[in-house]
Amino acid sequence: MKKLLVTATALAAFAAVGTAGAADLPPAPAYKAPMAAPVVVPSWTGCYVDGGIGYGMWNLDHYTETYPGLVQLSESQTDGGRGWLGRVGVGCDYQFPNSSFVIGAFGDYDFMSLKGTNSDPNVSVTGGTFPATAASVTETSAWYAGGRIGYLPYPNLMTFVSGGWTQTQFGSGAFTNITVPSSPLTGAGFNAQTYSGWFVGGGYEYRIPWASFNGLYWKTEYRFADYSAVDVPHTITATGALNGYGQNREPYVQTVTTSLVWKFSWGGPVVAKY
Repeated sequence: MKKLLVTATALAAFAAVGTAGAADLPPAPAYKAPMAAPVVVPSWTGCYVDGGIGYGMWNLDHYTETYPGLVQLSESQTDGGRGWLGRVGVGCDYQFPNSSFVIGAFGDYDFMSLKGTNSDPNVSVTGGTFPATAASVTETSAWYAGGRIGYLPYPNLMTFVSGGWTQTQFGSGAFTNITVPSSPLTGAGFNAQTYSGWFVGGGYEYRIPWASFNGLYWKTEYRFADYSAVDVPHTITATGALNGYGQNREPYVQTVTTSLVWKFSWGGPVVAKY
């Protein structure tokens, strides 16, 4: 019985010592989950060339006037045309470090065949009235120089707005449907004319994942261009001489294009914050 009592006493003492020792040990460090690896993607910084196709529409606000003198003879009216176009361009972009914002500058050239009609309304002039007539006219080309600001909602997708300066050219034309032989527009037409103005636009550009090693992107963009009015003289088709009349013409153009972009010399990878 004494042995059992001694054994129990010893076990109790050992337990007490063990408990006291455990209480003196430092607490175990708190568990910390490993930090997620940052998302590393190629930078959008770099220069590029692109080419694509699109569709365009132009409208032409105009009225008949004397030329020279520029006295308005008719009410203003609007004509229009539409057709296909091809676009080529160059540019450079810069992505701010550790940022989703991109800025860039670019220049584009459009090969266009946007065909429409330039009508001339009934106009009362000294000695009578000459009838409404029309001429076929085509927007043949345009160039753009400007900049853009982009934002990356996803590493492979950039949305952007663009703007800048532009010039376009409309081809020559000859008036038809002359019903009165003595009309001032009999045998009349106009020469090709260049217009200058500004443009704004917007769109998106997408880094093609399976072709990213080749620097290939796909871009779609809408643009609106507004050109300053120009006084365009009417000429006698046979001789090219002025016939005393003309038009004040102010075009504005809308285009939608889709292009393949090849970006080269792009910057190194950046740590993205998405």
